[in-house]
Amino acid sequence: MNFKGKKILITGATGGIGNCLVEKFYNLEANISACGTNEEKLNKLKVRFPKIIIEKFNLDEHNKIENFIDKISKKLGGLEILINNAGITLDNLSIRLSEENWKKVLDINLTASFLMCKYAIKKMLKNKYGKIINITSIVGHTGNLGQSNYAASKAGMIAFSKSLAIEYAKKNINVNCVSPGFIKTEMTDKINEEFKKILINKIPSGNLGSGEDVSNCVAFLASDLSNYINGETIHVNGGMYMA
Repeated sequence: MNFKGKKILITGATGGIGNCLVEKFYNLEANISACGTNEEKLNKLKVRFPKIIIEKFNLDEHNKIENFIDKISKKLGGLEILINNAGITLDNLSIRLSEENWKKVLDINLTASFLMCKYAIKKMLKNKYGKIINITSIVGHTGNLGQSNYAASKAGMIAFSKSLAIEYAKKNINVNCVSPGFIKTEMTDKINEEFKKILINKIPSGNLGSGEDVSNCVAFLASDLSNYINGETIHVNGGMYMA
């Protein structure tokens, strides 16, 4: 896989999976713009990976996304690969879930990802080349207790990715999804140990995945090795869910 000089934008770069994505593409010599909302964590990323471009940006500012993509494209000298990894959770049982928290999760996880794709594709069309990888979740396929908003946002991401893939396949733009299962991150570290054991017992491999498991899959889909793969979702879940 040759990413030397490839222009890549990674959202949600400061999280566990985001860190692994930045590290993977940095080691593959890509030109990276790493986006997130936590300035302190972004600065730590910059220390670890001095050649990356860091950008603090809140994806719920939908009216600023077009200008943000323009800015990133200018700084990178173009935009060839977009990885939509950013997302939030605001969990609650559906009857207790406020409309505000329903909307906030969909606004960031789904609508912002759609807008990022929309404006990134406009850049990719000029060169008739592009790779978009949207990070979804196992719960977008299975549902999950207390996560109706999050599951809906991730299921929606899968459906709109398929539509984009159909629309731009002839322009040499591939749109695919990676759907992680339960990955060892700061988020899963907070799960009660007893509940974590129950989760692990449901995974045929018998363990949580790593951020590197996800980044390896994303790197494949971002590479020219995957040129004939379009509109697909690759599951990285240790066999917990098999489509």
